[in-house]
This record gives sequence, structure tokens and C-alpha cells, in this order.
Amino acid sequence: MKKSTLGLLSLSAICFTSYAQNNEPVIMTLNGKPINKSEFEYVYKKNSGKEVNKEQKSVKDYVDLFSTYKMKVFEAEARGLDTNSAFKNELAGYRKDLAKPYLTDNNVNDALLKEAYERMKTEVKAQHILIRIEEGALPKDTIEAYTRLMIIRDAILGKAPSSAKITEYENILKRSSAGLNKNSTKQDSVGFNNKLNSIKNLGSTVSSGSDKFEAAAKKTSEDPSAVENGGDLGYFTSLQMVYPFENIAFKTNVGEVSMPVRTRFGYHIIKVNDKRPSQGEILTSHIMVAFKKEMAEKEKGNLKTKIDEIYAKLKAGEKFEDLARQFSDDKQSGEKGGQLQWFGSSRMPVEFEKAAFALQNNGDYSEPFATKYGWHIVKRNDKKGLASFDDMKGELKQRIGKDSRTQAGRTALIAKVKTENAFKENILAKNEFLKVLDTTVYLGKWESNKANKLGNKELFTLGAKKVSQNDFAKYIETHQTARAKMDNNMFLQQSYKEFVDETVISYEDDKLESKYPDFKNLLKEYRDGILLFDLTDQQVWSKAVKDTAGLKAFYEKNKNNYLWEERAEVTTYKCADDKIAKLVRGMLKKNKSEKEIVEAVNKTSQLNVNAESITYLKGENKDVDANWKQGVVATDIKDAKENKVTVLVINKILAKTPKTIAEARGMITADYQNYLEKEWLSYLKNKYVVKVNDDVLNTVK
Repeated sequence: MKKSTLGLLSLSAICFTSYAQNNEPVIMTLNGKPINKSEFEYVYKKNSGKEVNKEQKSVKDYVDLFSTYKMKVFEAEARGLDTNSAFKNELAGYRKDLAKPYLTDNNVNDALLKEAYERMKTEVKAQHILIRIEEGALPKDTIEAYTRLMIIRDAILGKAPSSAKITEYENILKRSSAGLNKNSTKQDSVGFNNKLNSIKNLGSTVSSGSDKFEAAAKKTSEDPSAVENGGDLGYFTSLQMVYPFENIAFKTNVGEVSMPVRTRFGYHIIKVNDKRPSQGEILTSHIMVAFKKEMAEKEKGNLKTKIDEIYAKLKAGEKFEDLARQFSDDKQSGEKGGQLQWFGSSRMPVEFEKAAFALQNNGDYSEPFATKYGWHIVKRNDKKGLASFDDMKGELKQRIGKDSRTQAGRTALIAKVKTENAFKENILAKNEFLKVLDTTVYLGKWESNKANKLGNKELFTLGAKKVSQNDFAKYIETHQTARAKMDNNMFLQQSYKEFVDETVISYEDDKLESKYPDFKNLLKEYRDGILLFDLTDQQVWSKAVKDTAGLKAFYEKNKNNYLWEERAEVTTYKCADDKIAKLVRGMLKKNKSEKEIVEAVNKTSQLNVNAESITYLKGENKDVDANWKQGVVATDIKDAKENKVTVLVINKILAKTPKTIAEARGMITADYQNYLEKEWLSYLKNKYVVKVNDDVLNTVK
């Protein structure tokens, strides 16, 4: 044992008088294992706010926190927590997320941020017609969809298709995958004829209504909702539609119909009906009488009686918040007086949004109105315009990161990395794959060994990285899925581009730790954080929950710390007026139950009385405190806030007594966890010897 200790001390001395292998000064050792100054400095500055000219004392004080943190990390590693698959998968997931900002061109992203913000100042009201087409569709099917939509657009603009145009489209349709042959089914025939007839009948379709676009949308659009709404999308702003759609909508003038635009859903034409300045966001409260599932229209109408009663009470001067708490079926908002979160255009049902934004002043409330969810009364609490760009920048980054427009930043980075690393490709070697691609690739069954006969030529180079035909073949094999057959050359070009892009991104990804010290430090912080969480969970959190015997023993030893003070079991009847209160008192004298009283009194109105049973501690309810005696019925309680008369019944006084484990489990568990953590920290400090190099520590600023 003495020999071992001397060995550790010697190692520590050596470390303190020299540098670590990476030429960094060592600030401390734990059981002889060196810790570099840079790691301590990074964690210290991050957790201390990065101010300069820190007092030396604060740095030294942080040593204990840091060494405790490192003890836990070392202990987790000693137990092999960094080697299990769950840890590795979790860290890989975090690394992927952390890497995203580094794997895109920030200049492009900044431009997208500013574009999105400027567009948020405007709301666009539009309709659309959709012709669906898969992203990997054959050229002949793409041409068919595009041609069909152009003919529909021309008809809307007053150019009904001529017989020659119909014949031209029919020939295109026949050449597409929808074209009929001897193997076509009855369903195929119906689909073919539907597409053709939709074009043949366009003349009568667009003349059948005052809004040609709406009429065409109802008959031709492949957006299922168009049958009902004529393609109407209401008002929207930036980041509420897919990017290509948003782009065209904002660039199209009011009253105009756009040219077809391709999104992942297919081809669209867009008619812009209005553009207005942003409505901003509104903060509201509401009272809702909810419709039940599959409720008949007559039943929905019957519920109007209840919302009208509530509305009458509002008009009579009762507070909105009190009525929401008492009567709203939206219990989550009802507990907060009916208050909802801030919202803007297109985030609530159209009827709700219209009623809310029509309110002119804070405190105004609407008449009852219906949505598909129920009857509502909405009150305006506050309204605000668009926040500043600086205030919204963080939110915009997050939203754009999930949006298709982020592809632009990725594309720009790929081009940049290619240039920086002298990307060079062999097009002939790529095109040779046409010799080995067959129908199995569309079935998801193509095998990479089919490319062996190509000779494994070099496909491209990226810096020092060389990528061969076999690498590409393995990529095709591992990424293939069953899909509709397409032109082999198109499949090759698409697959090759995806392969190159992923290779370039992976090449850059592999260099992030060496290229960006802040990324390296942040990733290490996440790594250590996961280890600390897992170890603490093992030693403290889960142990406190799972160790029922230990928890019980701790409780028995400390049960006097968990006492119920004297309590009163109380039932309150909140009555609409003195007359109702008198009726309740009379029924109480006859020993009627709570259920019997409520059912009898509320026969004429659901708002007559509301009963609630609660157990109170002293100090929680002044009316209960004033009548603290079993069997007392207090009747002269007026609630000006809710405009109610309260009848209060004290059913039982409960004596001071220890809480059971079940009643105090949360507090007991928390205290037991604190106890376990103290014991565990004591164990770690006995196990790990800390040696601080004061000379290096004194250089930390």
C-alpha cells in the first residue's frame, strides 16, 4: 500500500513539473491522472460567466466543485458506463445535433433568417390547386402532371382547352405510367379516364361558379380538403408552408395565379387573394362548452343554452376569470381563468381567430360562437406586434433548422468543402454503373458484388480521401428501397449526387473536433454530463426509488419530520344567490348527501350551485379557520370576487399525526436522495486523491 501511494505521489510531482503529452500545463491530478488547465479553464469560465479579472479566491473556491465533478466522471469510467451501447447511442445523438450548425454555410443561413423575418411582417391569403407527383417520379409522369396543371391554369385565366390541346394532353397521358395497356386493371382505367375527363370538362367547370379558381380546385385538385374549401388556405406567413410554396406565394401579386411550383407533395398553382401587414399575436382567455364526440347537431344546439347563461352572467358584471374556473370545459385553461397561450394567424380554428382579432381593446369579450370543438366566449387580454429581429433570432434559427430551406446552407457548405479540398471526379467511372444497374434496384434487392466487374476504379478524391466504385456500390446496396421503376440514368444521377453529398458532409464532420475547439469542448461537456447523470441515477435517484427497504428504514428513523398538522375536512356549496343558499341549508338539515343536493338544486339551471370537498390545513382558508369545529355549518359567507354565496360544512377535524410513507413519499424520497448523495460523495473523496498545482492554478484568470 505504501509503495503504491509513493508511486502516485511521484507521478503527481512529475506531472506538476512538466506538461501533458499534448503540451498543455496540468492543473491537478486525481489519483495521479492529469487534468489539463484548458479543461478546468473552459468549465470555470462557462460556469462563472466569463468575466475577466476574477478574484483569485473565486478560482480556488471552484477547484473543489471541479474536482468533485471529475471524481464522478472517473468513477463512471471505472464502472464502464462509457462503454455500454446505451451511452454510445445517446452521445452519438447529441453529437449529431451539436454538429448541425457546423455542417451548413452560416452566411447562407443568415440570409435565410433575415428573409424569413422580413416575410413575417406580411400575411398572405391564398388558394391552391395540387397535382400530386412523387419526388422520384419518372420524367414522363412529371411531364404529365405539369402539363395537366398548366392546362388547368390556362382555363382559370380564360383559355379553355381546345380540342387540339386536349388531344395533346391525352397523348402525354397515354405515354405516362397512367397509360392503359393489356395489363391495366379496371381501377387503372378509371384513374386514366378521370384525369382525361377533368381536362375535357374544364370549360364547363370554370364557368360554373363566380370564382373560377375555386370551381377548378373543387373538381381538379388532389388536395382532399379542396372539395370543401376550394383550395382556400386562409392567411399564412413565413415558415408556415414548405419553402418552395412560400417563395412563390410571396412573389406572386394579389389577384394573380402563379406558374406551377414543385414541392415534395407535387405541383401547385397558387392564387394570391390578399396581402396584409401581420396581425401580430394576441393573448386571450376563453370559456368553452365542449361538444362531445359524435354529438348530433341538435345536441350541439342544446348546449347553446348553457353558454348563453354564462354570457348573461358576464353581461351582468360577473368576472370572466371566475366564470371560466367554474364552468369552462377546457379544464387546463379554466384553472388559469381561461387564459390561453399567445397565438397568431393560422394557429387556431378560423372562427376562433376571427372572433379574437375582432376585439378592439384589452378586456373586450365576444358573443358566444361555435367551432368544431364547442361553444366559446373569448376575451382579449393583450396584443403585440412582431418582435425585433434580434429577439426572434434564436427562435428563427430553430425553426429554419427544421425547414426545407436549410438545404440551401448545406448545399453551400458542400460546394465550399469541395473547393477547399480539391474535389476531383471521374465521370466515366460513374457512368459505367449503367452497365450493372438492373430492375432489382427498384425492388430493393440489388447486390453490390454486381459492380465487381467494373474494376473498382477511383470515382473521386476529396483531399487525401479516395472513393472507389466499390464504395458507391455498397452505398447503393445499403440505401436501396422498393420504389417505382424509373429511368436507370436518372436513378444513377440521383444516387450518385446523394452519395457524394453525404461523403463530403461526413468528411467535414470527421474534422469538427480538430477544426473547432468550442465544438470539442461542448461535446466533452455533453459526454461527461451523460456519465454523471447515469452514475447519479444508479447511486442516488433510482436507488432511492427502488430501495424500498432503505427508504422505509430512513422514514422510520425520521418520521417526526413528516407530520400532518391539524386538518379540517370541508365541503363548500357555492350558490348563485341567497335563495339558493337557503335551499341548500334546508337540505343539509335533512341530512341530504352532496350528490342529492347538487342534482336537486341544479334542475332549473346548471349554474345554481357548485359543490367541492377539500381538506384544509389551518391558514389555508380564512372562513374555515373562523369556524374550526366539527359539525359547524357556516352560512353567511359572501364571495364578492365570484359573486357567490357560500355554504360551508366542516365534516371532520383530523388530529395532528405523522404522514404515512404514501402521503409523504415525495418529501421522504427527496430527503433520502440527499442522504445517499452525501454518503456517496464521502466515498468518492476517500477514494480519489486530489493534488492541485497552485502554480498553474494561479495563471487562471
